[in-house]
Amino acid sequence: WWPRGVCAGTLNGLSVTGDAQHQYQTLHKMYNNCEIVMGNLEIVLIDHTQDLSFLQTIREVTGYILIAMNVFAALPLQNLRVIRGTQFYEDKFALFVLLNYNPNTTHALRQLGLNQLTEILAGGVYIEKNAQLCHVDTVEWRDIMRDPRLEPLVRDNGRACPPCHESCAGHCWGPGPEDCQKLTKTICAPQCNGRCFGRAPNECCHEECAGGCTGPLRTHCFACRHFNDSGSCVPLCPQPLIYNKLTFQLEPNPDTKYQYGGVCVRQCPHNFVVDQSSCVRACPNDKMEVEKNGLKICEPCAGLCPKACEGTGAGSKYQTVDSSNIDTFINCTKILGNLDFLITGLEGDPWRNISALDPEKLNVFRTVREITGYLNIQSWPKHMHNFSVFSNLETIGGRSLYNRGFSLLIMKNENVTSLGLRSLREVSAGRVYITENRRLCFLHTVHWAALSRSRADLDIRNNRPRSKCQQEGKVCDPLCSAEGCWGPGPGQCLSCRFYSRRGVCVPTCRFTEGDPREFSQGGECTECHPECERIDGGATCNGSGADTCTRCAHYRDGPHCVERCPDGVLGERGPIYKFPDGSRECRPCHENCTRGCVGPLLRDCLGDPLPVRAPTLIAVMVVGAVFLSCSLVLLALLYWRGKKIQKKRAMRRYLERGESLEPLDPSEKANKVLARIFKESELKRLKVLGSGVFGTVHKGIWIPDGDSIKIPVSIKVIQGWSGQQSFHAVTDHMLAIGSLDHSYIVRLLGICPGPQLQLVTQLLPLGSLLDYVRKNRGAISPQLLLNWCVQVAKGMYYLEEHRMVHRNLAARNVLLKSPSQAQVADFGIADLLYPDDKKYFYNELKTPIKWMALESIHFGKYAHQSDVWSYGVTLWEMMTFGAEPYAGIRLAEVPDLLEKGERLSQPQICTIDVYMVMVKCWMIDENIRPTFKELANEFTRMARDPPRYLVIKVSPPKTPPGPPRTPPNPPELPGHQGDPSLLSAPAGYIPMNQPGLGCARQGSLGRTVSECSEGRGTASELELGGSGGSLGGSLCRSLRSRGGDSAYLSQRESLQPPPAPGSEGSEEDPNGYVSPTRALPGRGPGGCHIGLLGVSVPLDGVLGFPLSLGEDEEDEDEEYEYMNRPRPRPASLEELGYEYMELGGCDPRPTAGAPRSEQEPAEEEEEEDEGEEDYEYMNKQPRYEEMEAVPRPRCRPLPMKALRSLEASDCAFDNPDYWHSRLFAKGRRT
Repeated sequence: WWPRGVCAGTLNGLSVTGDAQHQYQTLHKMYNNCEIVMGNLEIVLIDHTQDLSFLQTIREVTGYILIAMNVFAALPLQNLRVIRGTQFYEDKFALFVLLNYNPNTTHALRQLGLNQLTEILAGGVYIEKNAQLCHVDTVEWRDIMRDPRLEPLVRDNGRACPPCHESCAGHCWGPGPEDCQKLTKTICAPQCNGRCFGRAPNECCHEECAGGCTGPLRTHCFACRHFNDSGSCVPLCPQPLIYNKLTFQLEPNPDTKYQYGGVCVRQCPHNFVVDQSSCVRACPNDKMEVEKNGLKICEPCAGLCPKACEGTGAGSKYQTVDSSNIDTFINCTKILGNLDFLITGLEGDPWRNISALDPEKLNVFRTVREITGYLNIQSWPKHMHNFSVFSNLETIGGRSLYNRGFSLLIMKNENVTSLGLRSLREVSAGRVYITENRRLCFLHTVHWAALSRSRADLDIRNNRPRSKCQQEGKVCDPLCSAEGCWGPGPGQCLSCRFYSRRGVCVPTCRFTEGDPREFSQGGECTECHPECERIDGGATCNGSGADTCTRCAHYRDGPHCVERCPDGVLGERGPIYKFPDGSRECRPCHENCTRGCVGPLLRDCLGDPLPVRAPTLIAVMVVGAVFLSCSLVLLALLYWRGKKIQKKRAMRRYLERGESLEPLDPSEKANKVLARIFKESELKRLKVLGSGVFGTVHKGIWIPDGDSIKIPVSIKVIQGWSGQQSFHAVTDHMLAIGSLDHSYIVRLLGICPGPQLQLVTQLLPLGSLLDYVRKNRGAISPQLLLNWCVQVAKGMYYLEEHRMVHRNLAARNVLLKSPSQAQVADFGIADLLYPDDKKYFYNELKTPIKWMALESIHFGKYAHQSDVWSYGVTLWEMMTFGAEPYAGIRLAEVPDLLEKGERLSQPQICTIDVYMVMVKCWMIDENIRPTFKELANEFTRMARDPPRYLVIKVSPPKTPPGPPRTPPNPPELPGHQGDPSLLSAPAGYIPMNQPGLGCARQGSLGRTVSECSEGRGTASELELGGSGGSLGGSLCRSLRSRGGDSAYLSQRESLQPPPAPGSEGSEEDPNGYVSPTRALPGRGPGGCHIGLLGVSVPLDGVLGFPLSLGEDEEDEDEEYEYMNRPRPRPASLEELGYEYMELGGCDPRPTAGAPRSEQEPAEEEEEEDEGEEDYEYMNKQPRYEEMEAVPRPRCRPLPMKALRSLEASDCAFDNPDYWHSRLFAKGRRT
């Protein structure tokens, strides 16, 4: 693992492996995306055809740079700033460039290109014999090299070189003005110790900077002289231990970092170890690698550091220890394998030309603590009577065994009298075989079972008999325990009977006499602390610390014995001074003593004490200081709060200040205009937030003239504005837009007329609703979605009240002020609707086809009803979490699909209630669509119980589209058996024009409303009443009296194939806009029905009940239920018997229920009022808020007309009369 941008260097010099291609691949693999080279950068034998652009990321090289025998033209190290020179080439050079040309061709190195190189911390420069290398003599190398004593060796390079650019003052890396050398040393003022960023005395770089800087701080350096600590240049990285002045101890530093090259890192690479505060590849000789808390560190060795050496015997290149290999065991602590001592090794082997072994060299084994295999001694020097060279051997592992399973084998050593293995404590595995040692004693006293982990398997025979050993006095020392001994004397005991001191058994410790005094811990005699006073006849200490002494040798400071009392030691409240009293206890001096004392009083102070202050004066000064501090803090808070309030007032003043551009009529309501005219100097455009049809949106800042306040705003630059409009026309437009102020519309702050018209609005950093739902799909709740629906509807209703048509409503034009508040934007570009205008015609280069109503696409008619259509598409975008409407369908085909009745499919999270609201927004007859007020009331009702209307599942499984499931056929309703249904639609379509009641609907806000077209209810308001059932609510529509009525069209088999390439089509932009000036393809036969794209659903299956004509409206307070009662589908038009009815007509069949009285509406109203609070429990449908109750006239039977054939043009969608011929006869206007 390497830190990001750090890579290892090489140390190959001029030697390479493989051909030039292999050399290039190695170079690319090592230095691709590298910023810091930890080592040397060596570029040798690279051909001119290779691409070395990957080297341009290198900023620093810790070693040297070698450029030799290459033939490329330029060196792409333009970002290299520092060569540290921790290693030198040929012991003196940090930059070495040699023989970079081909004498047989014109290919050669022509330019170094080290334009950013500003410092070589150590080492010199050598550039020689580069036949075509230019501009190395024009570089001021003294400005780059830190050591002024070094002279650059630059000779025998290119001669016919162009001069430096005139702006470079003679110092450059190339001929262009961009190749000028940046001087950071020789131009500095005398006050600067190192580099500088200008010639002035206050333009010096920090002393820790290397290679220059951009400012005087340590964080402004181009590179660091020593170490880079998170962008700050420091002389040392944060150390592992820091000194605590209070406790006078080194404590762990929680912010420690380690030196890794020239960088401070919190963790060394896994293949490095920590040595104090540095990352190193290996520990030094006097330290060993250990792992603590998952960190590999180097610790000093207790004695010799562990060293593992290869043994002898099977699997080794040595059969025995002899004079040829004895030196390989120097300082070994662990033998990996076995040790064999044979006669051929000790006395020499003439056949192998090996001389006899010097017995003194056997002392190299005194450092051995472990043998992983076996120990085999079959020959030993004559004058050595024991094996004391293994006195530190602790373990014989027995991983490999000798002959018949022996791990310790000692045989035929005639002169050995004792084993001498005083430290041996374990024989892990194998048998012990000791035989034919005629003079060997003491082995019978050893408790061998205690040494073996398993059952001891001993073969000890033919040694010195025990009785003779006892007769000769060769027995264990009396101080040894019953476990036995390895030889004579108290130092050969396996364990001691009483005490031990450094491995030697003793009868007692020096508790009360002797020097130094000791105490016993676990039978081991340990010395007392040097500050403990020696006590004759008593214990001097009971532990090893200075706080365990019985009496102190000098002084006692608290529980600790010290050599002297504290004198000026830094404490929590300053220096601490103490004096010794008569009992040699350290006592504190008077608080006013500044140089120590000889007693506790003020007169005992050494030097001049601080003046004495009366307690009253001191108390007064303390209180005064506290009061002054509190006053300063309070004044600072008041000043800060005043500045904050002043800033808020200034922002409010600038946001609210404005002038009325024209006087109001006395009869009109006062209109406080909040928009203003900006100067171009007041606005500063920053980054681009997005672009659309009408222009580009920028994030900007408004800086009012004469003030330093900066107000973030959004600036929209209108494209295509010629600037030739009159000032009054622009201000009139601003008056209408700027006067709009609502919680759910984006407020216009003002305009800036000029060559480019700029609209200044509030800045909403959360962006558009479209982007938000796409990014946060899994975190949006049903409550939040329905709240947005309400807010957008209320914002559009506010625009409707002020005669403002949006014409571009989409999810991308709804912005979020907060995640819980949406605001309608981009409405200010549309023309206004004044009170005397109902509709207006508008032509634009681009129009959002997929969001537009049909009347807007074909006739350019824009009204609030067309905004309702766009609102329905916006709802669909929200409920599908930002899906594209009509995805995969060419824009030129969308109008034809809409004419055929195709509509967007039901979103997965929507219930039928929500989806039917969308469907009503997409009615062909604009007067049947609901108003924004009705939509706001409907979604307000739904927002009271979100899970009932929206079902959002976590990661729903994706299933491939398929044919819809056909519900089972329940029994038909009474009175309808065998009758062909007039309203049963073919599968896959929803008829837009159903027969309904001849009732008039009261319009709102001056909208023209056709009779018998309610468009107010939801699917949940459709109820069954009587035996025949009825269709109440907003889907009660007039029966179309045209031959292409959708109720009789067969299911669409497939979409119209796309036009052939090259045919005239429509231009499409990224936002789904199309130019209406291009001809749309021919529309299909005049049938007006809905086909749900991707889902085929019969209308009666969608609504949950069968449809019928002429039924009285049901009581709105009755509970509704979903009915899935399919109707039989007529086989042909002849079976139907009739097709058309008079406009405004109803079903001639009598109603199944009793007629209503005239008082019924009032009674219903009273019941509705009484049951309003019980809505949650009664499941009643609340009436729309603030809507007037409209009495609906009764439907009377009308005669049916026979079938007739019509021309295709009668129902053609581009026929303007089509819109009025499809409506019922107008009734009385209300």
